[in-house]
Amino acid sequence: MKALVIAPQPFFSPRGTPFSVYYRSLISSELGVKMDFLTYGEGQDVDIANLNIIRIPRFRFLGNVKLGPSTLKMFLDIFIIIKMLWLLLTNKYDFVHAHEEAVFFAWFFKPIFKYKLIYDMHSSLPQQLTNFQFTTSKFLINTFKTLEDKCLHSADAIITICPDLRDYVNKIITKKEKHFLIENSIFEPVKQKNNNQSKTTEAELDFKVEDFVKSNEKLLVYAGTLEKYQGIDILVKSMKDVIEKNNKVKLIIAGGTKEQVEEFTKLANEFGVSSFVKFTGRVAQKYAKEFSAKADILLSPRSDGTNTPLKIYEQLASGKPLVATRIYSHTQVLTDDVAFLVEPNPQEMAKGILAAISNKNLSKEKVDKALELYNKEYSRPVYKSKLKKLLETL
Repeated sequence: MKALVIAPQPFFSPRGTPFSVYYRSLISSELGVKMDFLTYGEGQDVDIANLNIIRIPRFRFLGNVKLGPSTLKMFLDIFIIIKMLWLLLTNKYDFVHAHEEAVFFAWFFKPIFKYKLIYDMHSSLPQQLTNFQFTTSKFLINTFKTLEDKCLHSADAIITICPDLRDYVNKIITKKEKHFLIENSIFEPVKQKNNNQSKTTEAELDFKVEDFVKSNEKLLVYAGTLEKYQGIDILVKSMKDVIEKNNKVKLIIAGGTKEQVEEFTKLANEFGVSSFVKFTGRVAQKYAKEFSAKADILLSPRSDGTNTPLKIYEQLASGKPLVATRIYSHTQVLTDDVAFLVEPNPQEMAKGILAAISNKNLSKEKVDKALELYNKEYSRPVYKSKLKKLLETL
């Protein structure tokens, strides 16, 4: 099979976190799909067999593409549409695999070029407009909602990435058999090609974990973005209660922009925990993985959201105790059997961390059940079998 994959995002750039797109393409390649992959100019090429990356111009002077809707994305998508039309005119594709808003373009051209359409839905686009505070215009939001519904009905296959999104889609479509829940649950290292593209803006590691954490201290690790919904304020504030009861604890928070790191460093100073917390800012993926590998306890203090974070699956498979907030974003996957679930406030987060440190038997029990859950429901063979089943329907 030959496919046109359209991913309007900086592929591949860890700052843009398009990991799910990478793994979808990797497994599709292993299943024998040959792909022309249309994406933005920003990013670094990856090493995947049967994948031909086609980029629109970089427009470096306009800056980097940020998460969520933006006027820059709208501008870049004009060039995606132009290049997409050219590719459709000069190639014959069995199907188009459209990620996020690319489905609008694919839906429009579908009756003309008669291809099958996969809608890879990572989020509801009209919801994004409000979640990222892009607009409050009811007209614009309703227009996106109408377009999204039309795309869902028209698509020959739909992929959603979490139960909440699955349930949302199932309320709209009538043909449930074309809908596949494929969680973003694999996380092996991304293979990038050696090329002359510019390096990412991630900082190199400027300290050694061993110098920060003594041998008799426990290491807590959070790795991810520092956006408001991630609950970093909850985590930083919780350290005051943790340290009052056990001062043999250190926390590494990996990720975030310079401005975000400054904001949370100030908060750590206000709560008197700055000597126990290390903010690394953005670091290469290998360093984030190194922190997690050396951690005694992993953390996910997220305070809001419905989509399951990609890191949850990696945390399940890590062999480390996990302390996470009891919100729907987490509980779609996590239960009290596999993690220390706590209410999203500093006091309860502290209690969860202290319990994970002090109750070794309970921690081991949860870790064992977490590994069992991951292997049964979310492992690579499970992921691959789901995608294979989808492709067979086409």
